[in-house]
Amino acid sequence: MTARLPLMVFTDLDGTLIDHDTYTWAPATEALNALNRLSAGIVLASSKTAAEVSTLRTTLGLNAWPAIVENGAGVLPPWVSDVQESARYDALRSALGKVPDDLRVLFIGFGDVTAEQVADMTALPVPDAALAQKRAFSEPGQWVGTDAQKATFLTHLAEHGITAQQGGRFLTLSFGGNKADQMRQIIKDYEPQHTIALGDAPNDVQMLEAADHAVVIANPHRPPLPRLNGEAAGRVIRTSAAGPSGWNLAIQGLLQRLQLH
Repeated sequence: MTARLPLMVFTDLDGTLIDHDTYTWAPATEALNALNRLSAGIVLASSKTAAEVSTLRTTLGLNAWPAIVENGAGVLPPWVSDVQESARYDALRSALGKVPDDLRVLFIGFGDVTAEQVADMTALPVPDAALAQKRAFSEPGQWVGTDAQKATFLTHLAEHGITAQQGGRFLTLSFGGNKADQMRQIIKDYEPQHTIALGDAPNDVQMLEAADHAVVIANPHRPPLPRLNGEAAGRVIRTSAAGPSGWNLAIQGLLQRLQLH
């Protein structure tokens, strides 16, 4: 009989496993090594595209595990380097073109600009920004209007079945699906004994609340997340250290708490 997977970790990237400013995960190395020694599953869950996540997943040695991409609008299967489809993205861009011009100009999507401009928006090197434009499921962008204008903008898109999620940097549009939806399916497929989710942004909340144990990673660049379901009972904890440093300490603490060594 195959031994049951002891643990599966679902982690956001920017501002969580990856430092907000330097884009490094090095401070989390000790915890990542501990998870690998346990043969724990590590699922990257990000607003990044399959092309972006694939490169990082390979670098981290996590190709054996699926990855949640484009804010949960899609999944990158294990050992696959990219998602070769664009029908949903093309339909999304078509729907954007039907929004009234006075609202449409207030949303600056990745498909509206050059790779150099995406680099400016994200602080990524231009080659990485080009990978961020290789979209299959969703469209992130900067909203430069008011909240009231955004509500009207999203009402127009809802007529085409498009929803929005607010992440750390961008408003991301898609035809549905979020990190928690994909997480539940992956848990069903792998049946781990324990699950941990880590994140820092509003688009991580549903994933955090769906895990057995969750960690809200401190992010000094944004207001803190509101109190989450399970937090009063201690199922959800918060770090004082930001990014991968907080990630490292939280994972090691939870491994001790769960007696996984």
